[in-house]
Amino acid sequence: MKNNRWKVLIADDEPVIREGIRDSIDWASLQMEVIAEAEDGEEALELALNGSIHVLLADLNMPIMDGLTLIKQIKHRLPQCKILIISGHDEFTYAQEAVRLNVTDYILKPVEPDQLKKVLMGIVQELEEHVKVSEYLEMASNQISRNMMMLREQFCREWIEGRIKEEEIISQLEILKLPTKNPHQIAIIYVPEYLANKPLMTEKEKHIYEFLIKNIVTELLEVYPNLIFADQSGLMVLILWDSIPTTLFERMEQLLKEYLKMSITIYMKQTDKEDIQKVYEDCKSSIFGEVSISPIVRRAKKYIEEHYTEPTITLENVANILQVSSVYLSRSIKKDLGMSFVSLVTNLRVKKAIQLLNSTNLPIVEIAESVGYDTQHYFSTAFKKVVGVSPNKYRKNAGLVSN
Repeated sequence: MKNNRWKVLIADDEPVIREGIRDSIDWASLQMEVIAEAEDGEEALELALNGSIHVLLADLNMPIMDGLTLIKQIKHRLPQCKILIISGHDEFTYAQEAVRLNVTDYILKPVEPDQLKKVLMGIVQELEEHVKVSEYLEMASNQISRNMMMLREQFCREWIEGRIKEEEIISQLEILKLPTKNPHQIAIIYVPEYLANKPLMTEKEKHIYEFLIKNIVTELLEVYPNLIFADQSGLMVLILWDSIPTTLFERMEQLLKEYLKMSITIYMKQTDKEDIQKVYEDCKSSIFGEVSISPIVRRAKKYIEEHYTEPTITLENVANILQVSSVYLSRSIKKDLGMSFVSLVTNLRVKKAIQLLNSTNLPIVEIAESVGYDTQHYFSTAFKKVVGVSPNKYRKNAGLVSN
């Protein structure tokens, strides 16, 4: 306990004894401080717990709560506290009970200052050794945890890149204490500004960037088995062994934008029974496919992704917001994305509707409204055109109650 004092409590029903003990020792030279005195066992217990004391000097013969009862309570509630009995009883039964309670020492009154100081020096040594052992164990535990996390990340990096033999995967997952079932989802966190600046960044800057993302993501997904790590190119890869709500991905994206002050896109794909390497490559293809998109289409796509649930969204108002002609925007979207403005909006709405159909029992009419359609009929027509079946039939096939 460096640069601090060990907190001491003196408990004795005789004020003159307490005063004598307090004044006979140079407590500061022992890095000790008498923080409180008590005249009965009950008061001593309350003060000891409130002060989280390190050392108790206690008489056995005290009113209300006797010394032995006090010691039993302290041993139970402050197990690391060192206890020194100072008693007027030179009886074998008391000494025997003190040994049984594992007290540090037993001194008879009247107390000899030199004897007391010698015992206190031994107590300080024990306390300091305990701190050293605790610090060593904490350091060792942290080192093991750091190494385990590094091993997990290295394994998952090789796994998604197809560099682990199929027959080795389960045993490796077990050794690294990761879930042995197939991951449910793979997500890639794409930060264009980071990737662009990465070659110019110091190792410390890269570490801080990765540390921030990992902390935010792991804290948000605390109850879900997951592992996040950087791949060879600097993309942050998130492996999830359970399905998580879409709202959590949205919250994740929002928090990352707030803390990093950079644009963030999260590409997520369910693994189902697909090979994890293929899902990872598909997510990367989605990202690097974006690089070839023109800035105006990227801006339009981002705006549409954020506003597609609004019934009033049209090609014209998006073009006005971006300050380009609707004809130019329409042609650019078709050229870069291979689909029309209407198809882009419809696909986003249907994708969101499918998530709601799979994860909620909301009536179809409410789902239609929540994804931007004025009427259930219009929604059902658009849904069937994209999916091939009506929303009701899709929900029945998914095994949920139809509305």
